Amino acid sequence: MGKTSARWWVVLGLLLLSGCAHRGTARVDNSDQPYRIGREDVLDVAVWRDADLSRTLPVRPDGFISLPMVGEVKAEGRTPNELADEVREALKPYVQDPRVTVIVREVNSSRVFITGEVTHPGAYPLRGRVSILQAIALAGGFTDFADRDAIVVLRRSAAKQANTAEGSGTGGSGDVEGATQGDYISVSYRDLVEEPEKYEPLILRPGDTIIVP
Repeated sequence: MGKTSARWWVVLGLLLLSGCAHRGTARVDNSDQPYRIGREDVLDVAVWRDADLSRTLPVRPDGFISLPMVGEVKAEGRTPNELADEVREALKPYVQDPRVTVIVREVNSSRVFITGEVTHPGAYPLRGRVSILQAIALAGGFTDFADRDAIVVLRRSAAKQANTAEGSGTGGSGDVEGATQGDYISVSYRDLVEEPEKYEPLILRPGDTIIVP
């Protein structure tokens, strides 16, 4: 077993212990969240009536972009409006009443990760609203040894994603009622399949990690 795989099993064991090995499905928040820019996304940064300051450019692997007169700006973890506000403030010493718009031209960072007892573990692009059942199907379904009623989804909260723009680390509290630690979600496959009227399928968000023990 590789180091990465071993690390995931240790994390899963700690989560299950801290949550008293709860095996039911937590109630989930499937409300739409504002899109947060990620690495490799392509952005249109437009400064009204100033083509020299406008740019179409990718977010670098370190999460930053470079703009004329502004310099280095952290884009990862911010919404387009938040990034536009920061660029606008940075331009005020040089441009009178700057009007800045940021549009995500290409979404390349939106992925979910599936590990454990599935046929094809790995990273998968997230296009539109994808449920955990659909993601497991994309990964080829369960192996014969999967514990289908002890699935765990690791999720960073929106606040923590925003904090990465300020240099904070990952992790943090989640936004799902019923998850004991706040940053992971217990999912029972049986609940979702046998009682769909009672348990709403979990809609995945960028950066979610599904662990199937």
